[in-house]
Order: sequence, then structure tokens, then C-alpha cells
Amino acid sequence: MDLSKITIAEARRALDAREFSALELTNAYLEAIAKKDGEIHAYLEVWTDSSRTEAHTADEIIARGESQPLTGIPLAIKDNLLIKGRIASSASKILENYIATYDATVTKKLRNAGAIFLGRTNMDEFAMGASTENSAFGPTKNPVDMTRVPGGSSGGSAAAVAADIAIAGIGSDTGGSIRQPAALTGIVGLKTTYGAVSRFGVMAMGSSLDQIGPFTKTVADARTMFSVISGYDANDSTSLPDAPQMSKKAKVIGVPRSFMKEGVDPDIIAAFEKTLNGLKKKGYEIRDIELPNLKYALAVYYIIVPAEVSTNLARYDGIRYGLSVPGDTIGEVYRKTRGLGFGPEVRRRILVGAYVLSAGYADAYYRKARAVRAMIRDDFVKAFEQVDVIVTPTSPTPAWKFGAKADPVAMYAADIFTVPVNLAGVPAMSVPSGTVSREGKDLPVGFQIIAPHGGEETLFAIGEDVEKVAS
Repeated sequence: MDLSKITIAEARRALDAREFSALELTNAYLEAIAKKDGEIHAYLEVWTDSSRTEAHTADEIIARGESQPLTGIPLAIKDNLLIKGRIASSASKILENYIATYDATVTKKLRNAGAIFLGRTNMDEFAMGASTENSAFGPTKNPVDMTRVPGGSSGGSAAAVAADIAIAGIGSDTGGSIRQPAALTGIVGLKTTYGAVSRFGVMAMGSSLDQIGPFTKTVADARTMFSVISGYDANDSTSLPDAPQMSKKAKVIGVPRSFMKEGVDPDIIAAFEKTLNGLKKKGYEIRDIELPNLKYALAVYYIIVPAEVSTNLARYDGIRYGLSVPGDTIGEVYRKTRGLGFGPEVRRRILVGAYVLSAGYADAYYRKARAVRAMIRDDFVKAFEQVDVIVTPTSPTPAWKFGAKADPVAMYAADIFTVPVNLAGVPAMSVPSGTVSREGKDLPVGFQIIAPHGGEETLFAIGEDVEKVAS
């Protein structure tokens, strides 16, 4: 069985035609994981026995002629989504042995759709990072080039799909954590409209920005995954009411060229322009646009996110759950537990967040950042009055070597094209669009498509054209 050629659509066809069973398909992936993942380290835990049990159940459903799009499809699940009875650590020592007591809405929807959970995947601790180097349990390697990072924070799920040790995966995206690793590993990654997919049962990092979405090999598969995981959830106060998806066919593409001048690898720009020219030949109008406040996006993001991090992670105190280090006083318990349980990047963001929310500084930093965020959101609203979608490179560089971005600011800059989307709450997708050569390796390049609020169907339509242009 050639797993490199199996997509959700192809697996669905073959399963329903009884060319192979869900158990045979699952066993093929488990064998591939055993062979490959020792080096890649995409998975923190592989659920061999339960995945086979789920495959048996899927085969029974298929035999009855009752299969759904994801029945019998083996998936990789990011370690910050709760699955009842399973460890959910967010790749942190502080939750190393925490066992979830309920299912996240997304995992429940996937289970009800007949999907098979192969295991939980590695990530930057509490989703803080762009390389999966911040995991407490060691980094994940990029299957394209094992000397390079797979991106982050959802690097484990991206690497699993890229390495053909899962058909598709689930990740979370707070500032690019799905799109950026998708770009660096050469697959499709979808960041959904804020509120389109329930966050209930997802470990919060930045509550006003976090979104759940899929990693897939094709745009068509991303559409399938989105159809299953999206929808209103009363358990999530930020969940959007169900509404018909915008299905507008994109005709006018906006390009914010002034935002793409500094810090972008020239080869990335060349690959981007080649894809853009291909779309022009297919009949799209290309129009230069201005998004004047995007230059402030990274600064705004790295004020708002730490503020929300410091609040959300206050719950990990060594008292209620997770790691607890004894001390003579309650303050000592807090200090020792959090000092030993959190990694350097998490501690850094907690400290920054506490600072920007403190008395005397909240007005100067946090409230001002929120005001500028509203201006960035308005920039997108105005731009979408002129164009149907906006496009940029997904990442300013191809995948980099391990340790190359030891400076936190350099790491933060890797998200320059993805962060504004989360601030605005609009959907975006990274689609593979060629490669650039580095040290004899062809490294993938991602093409980011941004649509108006609720415009996932528009993303899928133009995304399929990008696939054709790039093939």
C-alpha cells in the first residue's frame, strides 16, 4: 500500500469499494509510524490497540453501508486537544501525566464521524513557538530535511501528514501554528474563521486568537475535514451560529506588496510571484492593495498573546491538577511547580503578560494594543470591499536549521504573514506552491490565501486553482 498517494478522498473511495479494510489501512499507518517516527518524533504517544479497535468498528459501519466521509480515516491529533481517558500534556512537563476527563468538541465530532485516532502529536509547549523546538519532550524533525524544523507550534501533526504516517491531522492556530508548519513541510493547512470551530476542550493559550483546523494533503481533503469539525457549539461562548458558507468565486486577488519587502527571502518572493502569474493566466485579476496597519501586527500580537497566556496559565499552580512540587508555603509550591513545570518560552510570555497587564502599564501597552488590533481588523474589512481574497507568502523563509533562530525575536518574525490573520479573526489557508533549493534539498514553499469572515469556501475554490498552477 503506497501511503504517499492516499488522500482522504482516495481512502474513502477504496474503503467503500472494499479494496482494503479500515483495519488494513490503520495497520499500514501503524507500521509506517514504527518504521519512521523514531527519527521524526511527530508522535508523543501512539494508540496502537485503540486505533485497531476503532478500525474494526469502522469496518462494521462500512459493511452496513453507513460510512461518512471520515469513517475509517486514520488521523493525528495535536496534544492540546482533550480526548477522554488520554494524556493531554500540551507538550509540557507540568501536564506530563494529566489525563483528560472529557472529550473536546472537535475530537467528539471526529469520533462520531468514524475517524481513527492514531495518537497525539508533538508541539511547542502550550503552542508557544514556531519550530516545535520548545516541546518539553524533544523537537520534531521536518520529514523533507531532518536537519530542519517542521515549523510550529503544530509541528508534530504537520510532520505526521508530510511523512505519510497519518492521512490528515488536527492542529491549533493562534498566530500561524497550522499554516506555517504546513508551508514548511509541503502540505495544506487551514486556519478557520474565529468561532467557526469549537474551542471547547482545547487547552487555551490566547483565547481571542486560538482556532482549530486541519492538515491535509489536498485542498479537497481540507474541505472534508472542515465540514466535519465546524459548526455551532453551545459549550463555547465564542462559537458562531451556524450560517451558510460564503461560496463566492474569487475573481480579484489583492496583494499587499509593501508589506512583503523587508525580511523576506528573495527565493520565497520569486516562488510567490510565479504562482501569482499562474493564477493571472487562469483569469484572476491581480490588484495591489495597502494594509497600512499590518506593520504593527507582530508588536500588537506579542502584547495581546502574553497577556492572555498569563491569565490562562494561572490555573497551572500545582494545586488542582498536573505537576505539584511540595513546599513549606503555598507561595513556595506555586514557585517551585511553575518554575520546574514550565519551559523558558512559556515563562517568558507569562512574565511579559503579567507586566503588560500590571497597574500603570495596562493603558500604555495592553489597551493600546487592543485599539491597534481593531485598526488592523478594519484594514482587512476595507480591503475586502475591493478584492475577493488577499494573498501573501505563508512564511518569509523556508524551513530553517535547528537552533538557527535561538533569538526569540527572530523566531517571532517567522510569523509575520500569519499573525495579522488571527488578529482579524478571518480564515486563511496555506497551499504548497513550489520549492526553493537549499544545500541540495528542495524545500517547500507555502502560498497563503486570506478570505473574508466566513469565507472558507472561497479559500477552497481558489486553493484548488493554486494546486493546479503549482503542480
